[in-house]
Amino acid sequence: MGLLTLLTDFGDRDSYVGVMKGVILGIAPETTIVDLTHGIAPQDIAAGRFQLQSAYGYFPGGTVHMAVVDPGVGSERRSIAFATEQAFFVGPDNGLLTGVQEPIVAAVHLDRPQYWRCAEPSSTFQGRDIFAPVAAHLCKGVPIANLGTSIDPESLVRLALPLMTNLEGNQITGCIQSVDHFGNLITNLKLEPNSSKTWQIHLENNWFLIQQTYAESPVGAVMAIVGSHGFVEIAVNCGNAQERLGLKVGDRIVMNAK
Repeated sequence: MGLLTLLTDFGDRDSYVGVMKGVILGIAPETTIVDLTHGIAPQDIAAGRFQLQSAYGYFPGGTVHMAVVDPGVGSERRSIAFATEQAFFVGPDNGLLTGVQEPIVAAVHLDRPQYWRCAEPSSTFQGRDIFAPVAAHLCKGVPIANLGTSIDPESLVRLALPLMTNLEGNQITGCIQSVDHFGNLITNLKLEPNSSKTWQIHLENNWFLIQQTYAESPVGAVMAIVGSHGFVEIAVNCGNAQERLGLKVGDRIVMNAK
């Protein structure tokens, strides 16, 4: 019996997610399916990447993670699957899957129609016709090498987000990598484990200390805090930081030790 997670930008108003589940269960009826989220904003690959990155590590070894945020569906972009020591990942080769932190031990281009739903997949719904059946076959125990032609993991498309970089002294630069439902701006900055330093972030021409709890800042105040995912995020206590500050994914953020 397999365990499969689903992440998409399909929403919950249409039958797209249900149809994919039907395809999966038709191939691997014993599969347990967990919906990570279907609330990714349409075509927002960066948000999908972050949500998958934040969630997959909480699942047991051998879980299959299928993600579909695919504005290039039907184009020349590759359909891929890859394996780490702990899990399998299935989706489009557009950067969506590159939040996975573990080394990839095998990667394939999904070019073998015998593992698709049909030999001529839809040019608009490859989640149903390629990704769902491939994920189901993985849940049934089909070796990943059977599903397609081997490819170099280094060839996978990566999102062009600035990396967290140590600068001179105690200054670190990074960027906004996601915006959550509350409008919190999640950076790719992490504090040093057990650091004795007091860290602050530069915003609106001011330096803001990184707080431990929301209650340390007045309601309506801009603040910075380490989220449950381990990344520093910028928030407005009981408000929306994205609307207040106008920042977006990819914008540069500077953090330093006071």
